[in-house]
Amino acid sequence: MILPIVAYGDPVLKVKAKDIAKDYPKLDELIANMNETMYNAYGVGLAAPQIGLPIRLFIVDTSPFAEDEGMPEEAREFLKDFKRVFINAKIVKEEGDEWAFNEGCLSIPDVREDVFRQPKITIEYYDENFEKHTEVFDGLAARVIQHEYDHIEGVLFTDKLSSLKKRLIKGKLNNISKGKINIDYRMRFPNQKKKR
Repeated sequence: MILPIVAYGDPVLKVKAKDIAKDYPKLDELIANMNETMYNAYGVGLAAPQIGLPIRLFIVDTSPFAEDEGMPEEAREFLKDFKRVFINAKIVKEEGDEWAFNEGCLSIPDVREDVFRQPKITIEYYDENFEKHTEVFDGLAARVIQHEYDHIEGVLFTDKLSSLKKRLIKGKLNNISKGKINIDYRMRFPNQKKKR
């Protein structure tokens, strides 16, 4: 089922999300719905707070990046098949010199800005079967994970921008929070009531 994506300005996007237990109700169904929602919006990642749930769960699928001809073949091969579910994730280490990449967010449509992040991370997480992993990622895979991880920490990519950049996009952000935007996927805006 395609769920509405929560728009910028909703308080749930600023909450530090809570861990979940293995017996979280209908977890498989939730993950399937998140995947359907993400693909419908042409995203490469989606975090539970973006569908209104303040829990430590996010998904990534970097396959769209594999179509970038300017990228080394080895990187493209990895990104083509990189699809993961991250539950109760914790980044334990970030390494390397920060690099800029133009990021966007399904909760903040039509806003893209360069964000600086470190290129290599070590992350502990549980997969959809609640098996624990500790893995190291770098490059674009690390970038997507860091972006989604920020969501479960209550941080948006716009929080990482300079005060000048924030002032320049303030009008766009206000319009998004008011629903004054044309998008081709379902969204829920802060002034709308939740539909049960």
